[in-house]
Amino acid sequence: MDTLLIVLVTFIAAFFAALAQYFFKGALPRFSFNLKEMLALFKNRGVIIGIIVYLIGLAFYLYALKSGELSFVYPVFSIIFVFVALIGMIKFKEKLGMKRVLGLALIVLGIIVIALT
Repeated sequence: MDTLLIVLVTFIAAFFAALAQYFFKGALPRFSFNLKEMLALFKNRGVIIGIIVYLIGLAFYLYALKSGELSFVYPVFSIIFVFVALIGMIKFKEKLGMKRVLGLALIVLGIIVIALT
């Protein structure tokens, strides 16, 4: 598989994994860390959808791993941090300060450097 396709498949995997985080976060408006509530999570619609979406992302990720080198695919997967930040900003109205934006830009720059190797 060529490098661009591996990057694309890895980005798709990261997007689905980030989207799963959106469903997980939205499903937990009131959650305390005890056994009863932890077990109840598996009945929560948002958590179930999140798990399904995460598994879809995992399938893409495993395909990317099968097709590319671990030392290439895993760093490219770090685009998930950018996707999660964007979802947090858009869906949860989270603020991205200059330091976070700079950090995300460094992640993107790192992915570009790795993709060019």
